[in-house]
Amino acid sequence: MKGIPYLRWWIAVLLFGAAVLNYVDRQTLSALAPTIQRDLAMDDRAYADIVNLFLVAYTIAYLVAGSLTDALGTRAGMMVFVAWWSIANALTAAASGVRSLGVFRFALGLGEAGVWPAASKAVGEWFPARERALAIGCYTMGATMGATLAPYLVIPLTSHALGETWPMLARLLGSGAGWRLAFVLTGAAGLLWLIPWAAIYRRPGECRLIGEEELRLITAPDEGPVGDPARAWSWREILTSRVVWLLLFARLLTDPAWYFFQFWFAKYLHSERGLDQRQLTVTWVIYAAAGVGSLLGGWLSGWRIRRGAEAASGRLQVMAGCAVLMLLSPLVASAGSVWAALGFAGLIVAAALAWLINLSALIVDRVPAAALGTVFGVVAAGSTLGGLLMNTLVSAMVASAPAVPAGFLDRAIQAGLGPLLSLVQGRGYGCWFWVMACLHALTWLLLRFGGVGRRAPQSVPFPSS
Repeated sequence: MKGIPYLRWWIAVLLFGAAVLNYVDRQTLSALAPTIQRDLAMDDRAYADIVNLFLVAYTIAYLVAGSLTDALGTRAGMMVFVAWWSIANALTAAASGVRSLGVFRFALGLGEAGVWPAASKAVGEWFPARERALAIGCYTMGATMGATLAPYLVIPLTSHALGETWPMLARLLGSGAGWRLAFVLTGAAGLLWLIPWAAIYRRPGECRLIGEEELRLITAPDEGPVGDPARAWSWREILTSRVVWLLLFARLLTDPAWYFFQFWFAKYLHSERGLDQRQLTVTWVIYAAAGVGSLLGGWLSGWRIRRGAEAASGRLQVMAGCAVLMLLSPLVASAGSVWAALGFAGLIVAAALAWLINLSALIVDRVPAAALGTVFGVVAAGSTLGGLLMNTLVSAMVASAPAVPAGFLDRAIQAGLGPLLSLVQGRGYGCWFWVMACLHALTWLLLRFGGVGRRAPQSVPFPSS
């Protein structure tokens, strides 16, 4: 049977589309935040709580999504995740206040995290070892593409005269019909994506659309093992591994930079730089820079490795350069014009994503292949915990002290971080840019002197006391 030529790359296109939709749905709230906050009478502290609820759900989902995908299979697992988050996103149109909005965003987070382990499993099933990095790079670019497109897709709807063109729909959606329609349409797009995925995706040996030559290519033995092919670690080994904890803390400390640009930078441009809702489409610059950083970071470490550097050492060299560039973060706040601020912000984001790509690759370099899925979930949970801390700190920096605790999470947060929040209260966005400048350099020192660059094929536990 001849089959569809290069079917595996059509699978990659579908994964790219899923990543685009994932980030469009995620960024719809931040792109429309000024309008939604006004319509729902939601202050910055409540907005931070909404984002935190999303991240709490995301963290929970990361810990179970990999094993759920293994249990259901890649095809069904991906369908469950995409359908779940698309419905949750569409239901956001029914939000009538902070609480209902929080419920819908929590549900969105539960679904969205699952796409990444499912996509990685699909690449493992459909691509030979030498093509897997390129395939992963393709769908990772979908995330930055989705974030780039989101403002252009959804912001125009806020000013569209829906009552004139679709009066019945406007009456149905009620107050804020424009932003509510944005959630409905982006959610519907995810449900449409399910049609080609369900029609095309099967494991290669079970797919009637694949040609014999491509099947032989996919199922041929790899040229050699990638990384250490040791047995899977037990949970005890994972939780006592120095490498795992170093990587987890590295993501906890540095991923907040990327989360800030996803959830808060548009608000910064609105409140500090005076851009109105329509002008916020300019944030495409940030996400384009993120895409460039993703590709450039991977290429640079590959170049260093081709020139003889050991894999982890080459990645740490690139990460050192990224940490130096992150020191420029305060220039975003002090720049004299919007475009200068965007230029510095683009440079910072590119460095942050180049760092993140290499940090993610360190997991493959330093963790046995049989334990990668589980370790990926544990380390990624550190990322979302870092996002939670960032949201809490930034909301305190940009908001005045409330008379009483407000929102969903403030009482618990105040109990744990009260003194720190009091220290940064009301200091403004500039304070965060200074914090962000230091995080990558400190984390690089932690990784370098913690030994993550040393070859460690087996679990490296903390010394016994």
